Amino acid sequence: MADTLQIAPYRPGWPQCFEQTAATILVALGELADKAIIKHIGSTAVPGLCAKPIIDIMLGLPRLSDLEPHFAALSAIDFHHQPQMAAAMPERHYFTQPSLPPRQVHLHAVTLDSDFGRDKLRFRDALRVEPRLSASYAALKQELAERYGDDRAGYTEAKSGFIKAALAAAKR
Repeated sequence: MADTLQIAPYRPGWPQCFEQTAATILVALGELADKAIIKHIGSTAVPGLCAKPIIDIMLGLPRLSDLEPHFAALSAIDFHHQPQMAAAMPERHYFTQPSLPPRQVHLHAVTLDSDFGRDKLRFRDALRVEPRLSASYAALKQELAERYGDDRAGYTEAKSGFIKAALAAAKR
């Protein structure tokens, strides 16, 4: 079954969905939650920005291996580890909820000092404070979703130049 890209208008309930899901994840992690940070990333974390209606969550940990004993607890709350994504997403554990499309949540577990984490937060914050950047990104996402249909890898790759340029500008 094809998983066609759909870009939805911003939904005011996305932050609340993040908060509820984050709380559930932290409870499942038990004592590990005390060492973790959890952040809402991706387009659903940017007020007013259209997005694929999937909540992206970043879980930062001192060591990635700290999470492995908690895979069963995450599975119990319907988060499914996607080890086949390791080549495309190195240095992180990637989980989806539910396991098959349509997905509602992507969980990216990374080390606290990861480039991935820093870049995701930097890009999110730039989109939050720069309306023109956000508007340009929204237009690009709409165009690419129409062009790429169900080719998520192509869609993601086509956005990469824009994201790299925005990150370079944000670092200046």
